[in-house]
Amino acid sequence: MRQRSIRVSLLNSEVWGSKMRWSISIGKIAGTVVRIHVTFLFFLFVIGVIVFRQNGAEAAWDAIAFITLVFACIILHEFGHILMARFFGIKTRDVTLFPIGGVANIERMPERPYQELLVALAGPLINLIIFLSIFLVYGKGLSDFDIEKINDTGTNLAIRVAAANVILLTFNLLPAFPMDGGRVLRAILAMWITKSKATKIAATIGQGMALFIGFMGFFGNPMLILIAVFIFIAAGNESETAIFHDITHDLTIRDAMIEAPARLHPRDTIRTVIDYLLGSTENEFLVIDNTELEIGTITRETLLLALASHDDGTQISSLMSRPEHFVYEYDSLENALTIFERCNDQALIVKDINNQISGLISRAAIAQAILIKTARPDWKFFRGGILSKSLPKFSHGQRVASLLP
Repeated sequence: MRQRSIRVSLLNSEVWGSKMRWSISIGKIAGTVVRIHVTFLFFLFVIGVIVFRQNGAEAAWDAIAFITLVFACIILHEFGHILMARFFGIKTRDVTLFPIGGVANIERMPERPYQELLVALAGPLINLIIFLSIFLVYGKGLSDFDIEKINDTGTNLAIRVAAANVILLTFNLLPAFPMDGGRVLRAILAMWITKSKATKIAATIGQGMALFIGFMGFFGNPMLILIAVFIFIAAGNESETAIFHDITHDLTIRDAMIEAPARLHPRDTIRTVIDYLLGSTENEFLVIDNTELEIGTITRETLLLALASHDDGTQISSLMSRPEHFVYEYDSLENALTIFERCNDQALIVKDINNQISGLISRAAIAQAILIKTARPDWKFFRGGILSKSLPKFSHGQRVASLLP
């Protein structure tokens, strides 16, 4: 692999699974929180003002009603994906509505290509069902409908919504990864080649489609330009994530783990810990008591932010992240990477073959390993993997000394 820049921000929890900022929760459906991003509300307001100035209050309310119904269809589209994913045992924490569409925060994509194929097709299927449902009631009106009249307030609102669902169905099935059509393409390719290669091919095609969509947007539809930018960036992120998985697949967690993390006690207070932070450089800490019954992790950032909202005497046990996952030294590093993609934690607790705690693996540590392998693809790690298993067992200090000339 040629040397290339790595966007380490992909290993940041703000990118992986953090809650959508600037969004308002409007309820929960089937265990999934539905959110509206404030930019969508601003979008509605702007459209309403523009139409009001041009055509009056009645037209403005009609435009707002039409856009709201279309985006309700988009939410239903996303729940098509969500319910199909749940059929395969995959949860979805939330779905957020943006001006350019809906984003479902699915825990993970299915491992098997046919499952991803079904999940990807479930969303457009909902749009088809909505269209057919309206067609059964307004069949004649739809047969005479001109797509250019979709914004005409004189046309029946239901017919315009049906037409909008046809557009959503068609647009989403374009092979522009990571849109539904692009995921369908990746799923089909993954039936014949590795998922990583399938992702790279689908992402390249997706970015090509994004350039075409963006070009078309210069001829009268600025929204297409915005969508094209989103597709191009998202496709690039997906491709880069596939590269990260390729790199970490053949490494072990021991290759990148922090072997002797700084330890804090659950009963330590913010006051005492902050004093300790001033004389240290660690960013992730193992929180553990003498019995190992109370255990967790905490970051420097969490502790510093707590200064503004908690008393000095607050014990860090109330601030630490309690482990939902443990990983093992000789697991693939890709396993830790996958877990980080699904959670907000900055570090995971590592155990050895005897089920004893042996260290931490952090997002930053994985990023560092990826940077090393990107700069030097032939680099051999001497801390883990097959090679290190064959080395004599040294203490940490002895191992470092033995590698010095």
